[in-house]
Amino acid sequence: MESVVSALFEPITLRELTIPNRVWMPPMCQYSAEPEGPLAGAPNDWHFAHYGARATGGTGLIIVEATAVSPEGRISPYDLGLWNDTQVEAFRRITRFLTAQGVVPGIQLAHSGRKASTERTWKGGAPVGPEAHGWQPVAPSAVAFDERHPVPTELTVERIQEVVGQFAAAARRALAAGFEVAEVHGAHGYLINEFLSPHSNHRTDAYGGSYENRTRFALEVVDAVRAVWPEDKPVFFRISATDWIQDGGWTEEDTVRFARDLHAHGVDLLDVSTGGNASGVTIPTGPGYQVPFAARVKAETPLPVAAVGLITEAEQAEKILTNGEADAVLLGRELLRNPSWARHTARELGGEVKVPDQYHRAV
Repeated sequence: MESVVSALFEPITLRELTIPNRVWMPPMCQYSAEPEGPLAGAPNDWHFAHYGARATGGTGLIIVEATAVSPEGRISPYDLGLWNDTQVEAFRRITRFLTAQGVVPGIQLAHSGRKASTERTWKGGAPVGPEAHGWQPVAPSAVAFDERHPVPTELTVERIQEVVGQFAAAARRALAAGFEVAEVHGAHGYLINEFLSPHSNHRTDAYGGSYENRTRFALEVVDAVRAVWPEDKPVFFRISATDWIQDGGWTEEDTVRFARDLHAHGVDLLDVSTGGNASGVTIPTGPGYQVPFAARVKAETPLPVAAVGLITEAEQAEKILTNGEADAVLLGRELLRNPSWARHTARELGGEVKVPDQYHRAV
């Protein structure tokens, strides 16, 4: 009788990169870097220990948290960045360790747009000014996220092109730092998402109005990253599949259409999340609540997808893959709670993950 192989623990190859299993860690900001000085934006001991723990736990791909392409692109002054070579050196320590554990290191390149310059989430996440290491946010339009946030400065066309160049430069540094996957952050109400959605993009030039204009900046960023990222390594794109508003927002249908565009521009996988661009909306959360959005993209486009959102149980995650709803699952909070989730789940489902020799007694 043939043994059943767990879908979660089958490798997946994107371009020429093979990821050992389908249990992945999504970007989750730690807000733990220095806010100013020569080490601003550089990962430190906290980041090394945090990512190292998930690597020894058997996770197949670890996507390092939203990493800003410029100082003003940070969500908070305590975010990671890749705008200088000091940061590159600090990241190399992490990627070397992840690679040694058989884990693929990925990184999410980001610009936070109008939601920039905020306090750490456990201190309330309110906008901060220069007295707390803050700065003036920028956006596609001079429209504040909500009543707490300041009105951002509208980007000129010249500054839009500067940001495109910053994404390319950060991608070059990510490669030099040892990362194998580059993910462009186009979700959760940050700059690229702000351009995509008519809720936040009120421009009347070539970057606003029609679907083609609103997606222009995102595709320019993707093209710039793809141009400097090796042909044999994959580029991901994270998207909010819906703004969760009735009228005037980015929709599920837009996401399906855009997924086809991304595929044509060389993106290898869509990391499907939702929300974050409109304040005060009600999101019907529950186990796997965002999986149907990933499933629709997978069913209607040629682009592979990863699903995220309250995926916590082994059987639940396995079913998402065996049902054909996604090609991989991303576990966020569950990996914060249990860094060895992949190792425990492999034992439960009969899969295999690399276990460090030092942990042989726990196999």
